[in-house]
Amino acid sequence: MTEVASAKAVRTYLWGAWSAFGLVVAVATCLVDQAAKFWLLLGLHLNSHIPVVLTPFAELVLTWNTGISYGLFPQTGPVGPWALLAFKVLAVVFLWAWLSRAPSRLTALALGLIIGGAIGNAVDRLHWPGVMDFVLLHIDTATWSFRWYVFNLADVAIVSGVIGLLYEALRQGGAAKAP
Repeated sequence: MTEVASAKAVRTYLWGAWSAFGLVVAVATCLVDQAAKFWLLLGLHLNSHIPVVLTPFAELVLTWNTGISYGLFPQTGPVGPWALLAFKVLAVVFLWAWLSRAPSRLTALALGLIIGGAIGNAVDRLHWPGVMDFVLLHIDTATWSFRWYVFNLADVAIVSGVIGLLYEALRQGGAAKAP
């Protein structure tokens, strides 16, 4: 393989037609997520452990997720959090390679949301005791109560991105192509 062909192959896996758009979405997602978390901690003082009632079915509460999605596999030792961070880095590298080959704006948007959300949650692990989750959805009646897991804006971005990829796969009649 010639040097030019080798450089072009590397460029294909690093940058594509929709990479700039996906990068802007990822950066904006991460910044909004981190800004919301800092405002909730420093401005609203959510760490006072007093729930902030938004609606009859939604509250702001502070929890630290030391595991992965839904609090699975909590990590408390010195190695576990770094292993989860390394996993997120590998996931972002894979997703970026996929983004560089994105065939449409919707795929780039969806991957940008997932990448930005993953980075936002990974940043939490660098400076806090875990991922900061703060939105609690619940239903309480006189005879029954249901509480959803506590989540954050990065989680919303990740789920929205996955929904976007699924929508595009269904719209096109096939799965969105990953590298």
